[in-house]
Amino acid sequence: MKNLSEIMDGDAIRRALTRISHEIVEKNKGVDNLAIIGIQRRGVPLSERIAEKIEEVEGIKPEIGFLDITFYRDDLSFLNEHPVVNGTNIPFSVNGKNIVLVDDVLYTGRTVRAAIDAIMDTGRPASIQLAILIDRGHRELPFRADYVGKNVPTSKSEFIEVKVQEFDDTEGVYIVREGDRQ
Repeated sequence: MKNLSEIMDGDAIRRALTRISHEIVEKNKGVDNLAIIGIQRRGVPLSERIAEKIEEVEGIKPEIGFLDITFYRDDLSFLNEHPVVNGTNIPFSVNGKNIVLVDDVLYTGRTVRAAIDAIMDTGRPASIQLAILIDRGHRELPFRADYVGKNVPTSKSEFIEVKVQEFDDTEGVYIVREGDRQ
């Protein structure tokens, strides 16, 4: 059995996403010209929840898409010979939009760099903002999230596991020690 330390339960995740949604609306002065893009895999359901919360508050659901960064990774040659591709679907033009990228965990910043590269290949947004459920530190690239659910200082021998109902049939955020990781 893995040694998990729960740092957020389902209610805490819901509250964090609600707060992030309100901050996004406030910073962008509403939802005009706003689009939300979830980074595959767990960023997708988180982005959908944020868009739904924004719709509850503003009465308008921002455009939403999802992004697979597999072929933009700088470590692609180190991955499996046949990497899993989950697909990208951005059913709107990013040109001139204020894009909010959504992901579950911010760690080194390499995923964010890959996501920005992928978005820039599709057009030229007015801005790109970053919403993260968990910021665990240890940046290797100079990225900082605009919206953070929770800052969780970790050691490099610890990992963050985010579980969402859509993929895991449960909700929670856990710290896992390196030897206990699946």
